[in-house]
Amino acid sequence: MWPSLFIGVFIFIFILLMAQALRLTEFVLVHGISVLTILEIVGYLSISFLPAILPMSLLFSVLLTYGRLSQDSEIVALKAVGYSQGSLTLPALLLSALVAFVSAQTSFQLAPWGNRQFEVLITKLGQTKAGASLKEGTFSEGFFDLIVYANKVNSKTGEIEKVFIYDQRSEEAPLTIISKTGQIIQDPQQLGHSILLLLKDGDIHRSGETHGESHTKVKFGTFEVRLTDPVHEESRAKSPQSFSLDEILEHLARPGLNEEEGRVLRIELHKRWAVSVACLIFGILGVALGTQPNRRSQKGGGFVMSLGVIILYWLLYITLEGMARANQMPAALALWLPNGFFMALALWRLRKMWN
Repeated sequence: MWPSLFIGVFIFIFILLMAQALRLTEFVLVHGISVLTILEIVGYLSISFLPAILPMSLLFSVLLTYGRLSQDSEIVALKAVGYSQGSLTLPALLLSALVAFVSAQTSFQLAPWGNRQFEVLITKLGQTKAGASLKEGTFSEGFFDLIVYANKVNSKTGEIEKVFIYDQRSEEAPLTIISKTGQIIQDPQQLGHSILLLLKDGDIHRSGETHGESHTKVKFGTFEVRLTDPVHEESRAKSPQSFSLDEILEHLARPGLNEEEGRVLRIELHKRWAVSVACLIFGILGVALGTQPNRRSQKGGGFVMSLGVIILYWLLYITLEGMARANQMPAALALWLPNGFFMALALWRLRKMWN
């Protein structure tokens, strides 16, 4: 079961990363983010996926192994020489217990760290790669009270044309800046530094009662606008997905915790335990589904069956989690109900098989 377990991990990581493929490709081809940074993003995403991937990979491994034993009539041969169904199930149970332990450690320690590193990296990219946020023909408002518009944007070179900026950082005298061309100046090797927008050949319009004038117009050859300032940069707050077990329990124990925050934290706590315990359930279910006498040989049958079970599990899981978040069901009931259903299914299949 070990080789197919590791193969399953790589397969499911690849499947989940494919959902991000278009976004990652856009980062490289359109926004000019380095391949090393993309690999770093992929690494953090893969780590954050591990709690969900481990039970899926375990099911794939057990189902594939016991299905192959059934196809080759090895199960019948083993029973003929005295092996009981319990002794045949024991290896899958031992592996499931080990993977469940690793999954719990991953859910509460490693995956939150990976998710946090991903959050920080994406925040830095958003601050340093202004070209990735600046869209052609669109008013962008993510630059510290600046509204920026550019008719043309070259994300690779940072060049922009026909620029309009409304600076409302000074409420008494807001600025309107119009420029024919501009250049986003940034160093892609150093995240978190200040970004300068170098404007060329334009006008600055100031409105307000300044020196007795209601309107001032100044022409310029070059003009610099600072988009971010690392000195005043605030780190993105941790999301509940980035909390370790100790941090979740610490936040739950805080006095004055409002109902919404408490519900989110309880969902996160039960979700991680439920996914870890799902490893044990999927191990038993894999044996029950894979061990079928007189089963016809079929290539890819174990993989297809495991995908069907996984899709059914996650559809039920996501539906009930949504109900818990909408306060339609208690968090504990909603998040443990899929495990109860599939555990009942696994025991029913095992009992039917033993009889």
